[in-house]
Amino acid sequence: MQERVTGRIEEHLAETFGTAPQRASVTFLGAEPIDVLRFVVGGDVVYVTVGCARHPMSDPNEIDPDPVRGPRAELVVRLRAGAPTPGLHRRMATLAAAPAVEGLIVTDDALIDLGEPLWDGTVCTAVLVERDELADLDLPAPMDPVRFLRAVPITANEAAWVRLKGADALREAWREAGIDVMATDRAGATL
Repeated sequence: MQERVTGRIEEHLAETFGTAPQRASVTFLGAEPIDVLRFVVGGDVVYVTVGCARHPMSDPNEIDPDPVRGPRAELVVRLRAGAPTPGLHRRMATLAAAPAVEGLIVTDDALIDLGEPLWDGTVCTAVLVERDELADLDLPAPMDPVRFLRAVPITANEAAWVRLKGADALREAWREAGIDVMATDRAGATL
């Protein structure tokens, strides 16, 4: 059943973007592989994980989690094309494996801090999760749909700001400063 889920996700993405992606696959000890697909869309690059939604997310304290029902998500990173992002696919796979490995439930406004650069050479060490523009993918009942959640790269100072003031306050600071969160060379917001 899990491979049918990942196959449907790949079909959904191919249909949405209308092009074949580049693919990287990352395997973690004791976990199933996570693929990261890379699509070029105009002047942007869109990275999408495939494998996070293979199983529903569940509270790690549940003794007998439901293997069919529960929230499912894949992560999306959107960046401006042109600059290299070495290591991004590995860090995205790490984020996508966190629900299976650590019992993390990824939802809107979640802050996930990697404690290391999201790609080699960036100042961004965490992501702020929000709803992406990709449409949900309905799965056969009784499975929940797959949600596509955007993982916006943020700096350590911005992560501290989210902890202190909340996600909406950071988004407002970006708007006021005219910060393009898709720019790979952006500076953090002055908070």
